[in-house]
Amino acid sequence: MNRILFVFFFLFTFICFSQSVRLDGFIQDEQKNPLEMANIMAINNGTKAMDSYGITNDKGKFQLTLKPNTAYTIKVSYLGMKSKEITISTKAENMTQNIVMDGAGIELEGVEIVREMPVSIKGDTIVYNADSFKSGTEKKLEDVLKKLPGVEVNADGEIEVEGKKVSKLMVEGKDFFDGDTKLGVKNIPADAIDKVQVLRNYNEVSALKGLENDQDNVAMNIKLKEGKKNFWFGDVTAGIGVAELDSRYIINPKLFYYSPKYSINLITNFNNIGELPLTAQDYFKFTGGFKNMMKKGGSNFNVSSNDLGISLLRNNRAKEIETKFGATNFAYSVNKAWNISGFGILSTSKTDLETKSQTTILDSGDQQKRDEMTHQKNNLGLFKLSSTYKPSDKFQFDYDILTKLSKQNEDTDLLRESVVDNVSAVETILTQKKQDPTSINQNLSLYYTQSSKNIFAFEMQHLYQDENPFYNANLRTQPFDLSGYISGQNRNDLNQNRFVKTNKLDAKMDYYYMVTPKSNINITLGNTYSYQNFNSHIFQMLDNGDRNDLTDAENNNDVDYRFNDAFLGFHYKILTGKFTFTPGVSLHTYQMANGQLGSDYSQNFVKVLPDFFALYQIKKSETLTYNFSLTNDFTDINQLASGYVLSDYSSLFRGNRFLENATSQVHSLRYFKYNMFNFENIFANATYTRKVDAIKTKANFDGINQSSVPYNSNLADETFSGMGNYGRSFLKNYKASANASFNWSKFNNIQNNQLATTESFVQSYTVRASTNYKNLPNIEFGYNLLINKYSGSTFYTDKPFARLDYYFLDSFSFVSEYEFYHYYNGDKTVDNEYDFLSASLVYQKKNSKWEYKVSATNLLNTTYLNDDSFSQFSTRVSQYTVQPRYIIFSMKYNL
Repeated sequence: MNRILFVFFFLFTFICFSQSVRLDGFIQDEQKNPLEMANIMAINNGTKAMDSYGITNDKGKFQLTLKPNTAYTIKVSYLGMKSKEITISTKAENMTQNIVMDGAGIELEGVEIVREMPVSIKGDTIVYNADSFKSGTEKKLEDVLKKLPGVEVNADGEIEVEGKKVSKLMVEGKDFFDGDTKLGVKNIPADAIDKVQVLRNYNEVSALKGLENDQDNVAMNIKLKEGKKNFWFGDVTAGIGVAELDSRYIINPKLFYYSPKYSINLITNFNNIGELPLTAQDYFKFTGGFKNMMKKGGSNFNVSSNDLGISLLRNNRAKEIETKFGATNFAYSVNKAWNISGFGILSTSKTDLETKSQTTILDSGDQQKRDEMTHQKNNLGLFKLSSTYKPSDKFQFDYDILTKLSKQNEDTDLLRESVVDNVSAVETILTQKKQDPTSINQNLSLYYTQSSKNIFAFEMQHLYQDENPFYNANLRTQPFDLSGYISGQNRNDLNQNRFVKTNKLDAKMDYYYMVTPKSNINITLGNTYSYQNFNSHIFQMLDNGDRNDLTDAENNNDVDYRFNDAFLGFHYKILTGKFTFTPGVSLHTYQMANGQLGSDYSQNFVKVLPDFFALYQIKKSETLTYNFSLTNDFTDINQLASGYVLSDYSSLFRGNRFLENATSQVHSLRYFKYNMFNFENIFANATYTRKVDAIKTKANFDGINQSSVPYNSNLADETFSGMGNYGRSFLKNYKASANASFNWSKFNNIQNNQLATTESFVQSYTVRASTNYKNLPNIEFGYNLLINKYSGSTFYTDKPFARLDYYFLDSFSFVSEYEFYHYYNGDKTVDNEYDFLSASLVYQKKNSKWEYKVSATNLLNTTYLNDDSFSQFSTRVSQYTVQPRYIIFSMKYNL
């Protein structure tokens, strides 16, 4: 079967190739100089359709694929020159035609041709004409983006362009749920999209553009079709369906309005078919557009989250998911100078997880096998308000406030088999985790351009975070010998309360002085101050219901921690020829103090931290970038609290108040090339990190139970990671890519008083190819190989995949996706195969507002998935149950 499909595809490709001829040549100015990035397209004189298009390379060369024996009008434009048209008639053979542009002309004459081009480039902006890539089966922004050359959308809804993550998504220049692209990717209707603009070297503050190195900053703006502006548009979807044992439903209204004055977006989703518009993982990483304003300061002080290790979904892979979701986003122009915007998101979900896992301790080989049934309730809330006041090009004032509220509860019933020294013991364990943390993040920024040579920027961020995780474990065996603990109970009922409060203030002032038009000096004065309080208490519930408070100091924490980093930084940026250099240095003075057990312990020191940036602009769309930084890494209060903390029922942790900072040396190299001539994109990067005095773990194992304490290691940890991607479009309707990535890490820890050095090496290789026809079936197929090599074990996942979409009879859309998994380890003691198939058929008459859809997920009724992980002391293999087959009938009304 596979061979037949293989032969069919290449026969189909050969036939398509053989029915075309090639027109190539060079586009030059009157002095015979090549014109790079000139636009050229071929209009079929009979059908009036654009049969082919192209953009010249650095030598002025173009190449078009045309139909034989056909008359064409060739349109050529180059911004700043007069556009040109010539008429040709193709024959059965390839043709060559050189074109000379006529002197300087009216720039706007070329703009109309650019607007018709499927892809055009102007400065740092790439513009995609969405209709040129649509085949008719696209329903949302994600479907369109996946067909654009150089653009990828991963499983988490994150957009990547040229290997760089898109940090901001806008519609008509207005923020769309700032800080997350998933909601836009999954909800913006495809039929509303006119253009997709990729904004490279993006900086929200126009006064700072060019002063800093913004090469990694990418934003995306969606331009709407004229009929969608100043009108409400959207759709309402409602569907019902069946699974094996119960019924299913989805209700999904969406409403959008855009005008120059204001915009409103409303998205709701109620379903029990596994659609999660916002997962708990999305919630915790949702930045709300807040950036790391201290990234070039040289210090790394991150406030960790006390999230109890509540299980996170593998996208929507779970046994059962029920969701209620509502979100609104707005933007309003009060006047020409003042704009306000914001959003509110509320999400409630109930999730059932069923997991089987096996954890193996690396040193002893002892094992812990678990069958878990978990029920989660997540209530999540996100609210943001932003204001931008810009009365002139010389002054800008920004204020943002982001509030996160959540309430989470997780109950787990598990059967554990522990195998210690080849002796097996089985018991039932019940656990409960609950928390309702709150965080409020505020940002205030002022930007002032005093003159063309003097620019000032002041930025300040404040974080308030209040966390209160509670943990309960009820098990037959007594895992730890805690002071004051009453042994001999039928069940060991352990409980722990934790209360963690954080106040963190970052502030910095930047002064930029333009030495020359191609060089500037940047002086930074900044400060980071953090105050944290950590309280925890362990108690035991006895068989008779009495409470036994473990009051000894070792079972309790009452800690406060103060951290302050004041620094002065200096950077010099210079452009010389094809090179950009930015050497820098910062001088830091640190003060740290933690108070606990009736005493204070403080540290004070001064350190100089250098950094360096270099960019080699090989060509207009080809760069090589190098970054070096020396960074001080500091822990927050969680690693300093010296009383015991229950990580889970088999893991006990206590901090070390005498911990010092670690120092990281990071080298990174990035290569990028984008060739509009054949839509070839190549990007690769490599990063090496060496961390000395790293905070590591000293762990003692009593069978499968772990007690650990952090310490500063005098041995360096190392990480080397990299990735490379090659992709191109060819003959207008074909797209192919190959991708490889790896991550090698070496860790040093102490296990049972013995130094333990462990390594992990993760590799991923992917190849894919696809077609993009308007009147023929389109197919995408590919293969992914994932290799996870840990100390003592190696796991492999082979994953071929395919997708078919076809728009036919001007009314029907058929889409089907297939994935096959072969998961196994090196010695084949684990060897599983499973696959997933989904399909949908949509009927919508042309110009009708009604759409009818029949869809089915997990058609093969696969019951589980596999994965594995590595924790420096152990390896874990797991198998988790996924949702059964659903068949859904839905109707959608387009507003």
